[in-house]
Amino acid sequence: MAGAAAAFNCLVEEKFDAVMARTRGRPTVMGTISTAQILMLSGAVGGLGLAILWHAVNPLTMWLTLATFVGYAIVYTIILKPSTPQNIVIGGASGAMPPVLGWAAITGDVPYQPLLLFLIIFAWTPPHFWALALYRRKEYARAGIPMLPVTHGESFTRLHLLLYTLVMIATTLMPFATGMAGYFYLGSALILDAVFLFYAIVLYVAYTDTVAKRTFAYSIFYLAALFAALMIDHYLPLLSAP
Repeated sequence: MAGAAAAFNCLVEEKFDAVMARTRGRPTVMGTISTAQILMLSGAVGGLGLAILWHAVNPLTMWLTLATFVGYAIVYTIILKPSTPQNIVIGGASGAMPPVLGWAAITGDVPYQPLLLFLIIFAWTPPHFWALALYRRKEYARAGIPMLPVTHGESFTRLHLLLYTLVMIATTLMPFATGMAGYFYLGSALILDAVFLFYAIVLYVAYTDTVAKRTFAYSIFYLAALFAALMIDHYLPLLSAP
């Protein structure tokens, strides 16, 4: 389903991808794949994904995954991205769904725990993507995509990147506060948060494209490390058991 959404996204954004350095090498832009082939690929892969989820997992996960597909491929890509600078804030909900889908697949339910993980990714998305948008702002302007640095300027974006970083930090502490995770996760989260906050402050006080690129790169490592810490924290009691 993720592959189907990505293929559909590339089809819809072909004209935007053609004027941006990081996307102009995509097959849709290069002409090595046709519109019909993309639709066939997206339909076949997406249909197979839904069938597997329905028959081999559970209907709840299938419906949630279908909603995620619609949220990303249609609500975000077609409606939000070309029309509002809040595109990634609202559209980030689709990108934050994997923990919810995974939890539903295993348990058949969606309690509060996966929703906390959803909130972490949801709050992480704006500072993660605005760091990229800051040093790619001229490309977004050429493409006519209303990203925040294009519509409201760099200073406004840097301030909101810092504010959303603070919101993100607060969400990362919620697994510990609710008893979902222990002290190993808390210590790891505080260290990772401190580095992210440092980058956000430097971006706000003394912006350079180099710092923005480093912030974007760190944000990718940050999320992977945070969830790895959560997993290790979960298994630590078992590892230390006699």
